[in-house]
Amino acid sequence: MTLLKIAQVGTPVLRKVAEPVSPEALASAEVQTFIDDLVETMRDARGAGLAANQVYQPIRICALEVDKNPRYPYKPDIPLTILVNPVLTPIGEETFENYEGCLSVPDMRGVVRRHARLRVQALDRHGKTIDHETAGVTAGTFAHEVDHLDGKLFLDRVTDTSTLCTWKAFAMHYEDAFRRNVESVVARYGS
Repeated sequence: MTLLKIAQVGTPVLRKVAEPVSPEALASAEVQTFIDDLVETMRDARGAGLAANQVYQPIRICALEVDKNPRYPYKPDIPLTILVNPVLTPIGEETFENYEGCLSVPDMRGVVRRHARLRVQALDRHGKTIDHETAGVTAGTFAHEVDHLDGKLFLDRVTDTSTLCTWKAFAMHYEDAFRRNVESVVARYGS
């Protein structure tokens, strides 16, 4: 497996809307190897997710996984999930505030409002249909990654720029309150 270079904020590929992946392309050895490399890169960088265009491939594939991630100790676990051509549909109007960071925006965090419940429709890496609901902090993680595929960064969704801070400032000043918020979101939505 190959570790891929992660594009940083300001790199044009992060602003491209990713192209859909055909079933034939998805089945190819090239795309399957790319998915393996995407997962390995996400794990090596200790991310909760990674979209293809973050590693210079503007195709509609992203990987998500949270397994006792030291970068996000307050996030509920998400089993390794590969989404191909994902579509997210909000369920209801309820939202919550999520303090987000990003591998493409190093050492920055900010508050983003996310839908509390989402319907996730996509293909998995083998072309099988995914159609399920996700909620709470986990829904925020899914939305963050799919935003990348639409050429958006979490910075675009920060409405109160006074919430922008470094990871160190987040840990010192905001993490405790945010952990309490996450606990209430998880208690309410289960993830």
